[in-house]
Amino acid sequence: MRDVIIIGGGPAGLAAALTLGRAHRDVLLLDADEGRNATADAVHNLFGHDGTPPAELRRLAAEQVKPYESVELRRTPVPGAHRTPAGTFAAGDERARRLLLATGLKDDLPAIAGLPGLWGRSAFHCPYCHGHEVTGTRVSVIGAGPDRVRLALHLTRFTSGLTLSTHGAPLAPDARDLLARHGVPVRCEPITRLEGRSGRLDQIVYESGAPAPADAVFVKTTLAQRSPLAAGLGCAAFPDATVRVDEFCRTSVPGVYAAGDMARRATVPMPFAAVIAAAASGTIAAGALDQDLLSEDFALPAPFTP
Repeated sequence: MRDVIIIGGGPAGLAAALTLGRAHRDVLLLDADEGRNATADAVHNLFGHDGTPPAELRRLAAEQVKPYESVELRRTPVPGAHRTPAGTFAAGDERARRLLLATGLKDDLPAIAGLPGLWGRSAFHCPYCHGHEVTGTRVSVIGAGPDRVRLALHLTRFTSGLTLSTHGAPLAPDARDLLARHGVPVRCEPITRLEGRSGRLDQIVYESGAPAPADAVFVKTTLAQRSPLAAGLGCAAFPDATVRVDEFCRTSVPGVYAAGDMARRATVPMPFAAVIAAAASGTIAAGALDQDLLSEDFALPAPFTP
């Protein structure tokens, strides 16, 4: 019987494994190797590792976990997990006293031809992850909602070669006026396709009018859980698909914790997709798990109770 099974080997899962390994906990980390940022060229906003490719960052983290002999890393998908009649948790043939989910989210892209092949290379969703990289280039924000207008205005800080493409959706007159005052032109025709090569965008083709040369687009994705495990275990979730956790990464299911971008607290208004934040939540979850198990080991009062 292990102390903890961690499912998901991204920043949150690896950070938790490191902390628990240093605490001499018996840990198994299971990972399907399907990172959300796998198509991106580099990870940003990570102190000490800004610009590191995602696969290299994972490799470095796994190497740093290896010296802690109580932790096993295993590359394998996990089709299911459940609570046993004894109150422990099972994932395949493995059993543990506690379960930490760090399986992440996935981005469902808008149905625009050509977009999937550009995702993470010249099609983005976050100005903090990729805004600096598009400095001085030709960029189009796709969409017409208030959040898209806000993003377009945000990106004027990075480039003057900016447009808003509404993709056929109506744009409020006051939004159009605001964009015009700040030098952001608008294209209202529906987009037929995005054209590019080897992940690099060349131009946006519209249903009518001339194609627009472009180096990057920013799109709004729909978030979904990458794994059905949290739902299968009965963990409460928010409407945006993230799992509800408290400040110690505890889900609504006793003994099940969740960390990384798949989970958030009620006081956080939206998922915060940043590697450094995911890693921090993994460390917090690991500390809470260790204290939880310590209480069980020595019949101590439960930690972190009001």
